[in-house]
Amino acid sequence: MALLEAQHITKRFGGLTAVNSVSLEVDPHSIISVIGPNGAGKTTFFNIVTGIYQPDEGTITLDGQSLVGLRPDQIAAQGITRTFQNIRLFNNMTVLENVLVGQHPRLKSSVWQILLHSRGFKEDERQAEEKARKLLEFVRLGHRRNDLARSLAYGEQRRLEIARALASDPKLILLDEPAAGMNPQETEEATDLIRRLRDDRGITVVLIEHDMSLVMEISERIVVLDYGKKIAEGAPLEIRRDPRVIEAYLGAGAAAALEAQMPHDAPNTTTTSSPQPALPQTPNQK
Repeated sequence: MALLEAQHITKRFGGLTAVNSVSLEVDPHSIISVIGPNGAGKTTFFNIVTGIYQPDEGTITLDGQSLVGLRPDQIAAQGITRTFQNIRLFNNMTVLENVLVGQHPRLKSSVWQILLHSRGFKEDERQAEEKARKLLEFVRLGHRRNDLARSLAYGEQRRLEIARALASDPKLILLDEPAAGMNPQETEEATDLIRRLRDDRGITVVLIEHDMSLVMEISERIVVLDYGKKIAEGAPLEIRRDPRVIEAYLGAGAAAALEAQMPHDAPNTTTTSSPQPALPQTPNQK
C-alpha cells in the first residue's frame, strides 16, 4: 500500500491551470524526485499536498486517510512536513529554538499547564529540548545549537530547516530544492543527509531539485512535470533517455553528459509517459 497517494490533482488560478490531473503514488521508505522546468507546477503540487492550497479536483491520501480540506498544521500532525525553496528560519532565534518550534504539533501540555509551569509542562519541555539536541546532532549542527540561526552558513541553514521539519516526527518529508545554491561540498553533504533520512530514520522523501547529478544519484524513481502535466515517470536510467524529457527539460547536451557520468546498471524499470500531443519547446534547464 502506498504511503502517499495523489490522484488526478488539478489546481487552477484564474485561467491558468498550474497542475493538470497529476497522479503520484509514493511507497514507504522510498526517495522520489520531482523535476521539470521552472513554472512546471512542482512547488504548487507540494503546496497542495501540504494544505497551503486546496485542489480543485482530485484526491490525496496518507496511509489511506484523506488530506483534502485539512489545514497545513493538521497535515503536519498527520505526518507530512516540508522545507521551502527559499529558506524560512527564525533568524533571531537560536538554532536549538528553531528546532523546538518544529515540535509544536507533538507537544502535550495544555495552555493552563504552560501558564502555571506545571510538572507536566516542565517534563514536556525537558523532553523537547533533549529531542532537539539529538536532531541537531543528526544533521551535524550540534556544535551550533546556541548560535543564532542567521549566523549559520547557507548549507547549515538548509540542514537546520530539515532538522526543524524532523521535529514533528514525520512519515514523509517534502524537500523543495534542498541543494539550491550550494557548492559541491555542501551538495555532497545534502545528498548524504537525504539518504540518512531514509536509511537511518525510516522517513520517506520526495524532493524537487534542479541538480540532475544529485537527482540521478539518489532517486529510486523520478517524476517529470511540464506545463502542469506529468510527462514521464520511471527509474533514472529511463528518465535521462526519455525523448520527451530531453526535449522539455534536460536538453540533448545535458542528457549526454548525464549518460556519460552515470552507471549503466540501473534497474530496468519501465518509464511511464503520459499519452499527450507534442508539447511546445521549453527552455532547457542546466
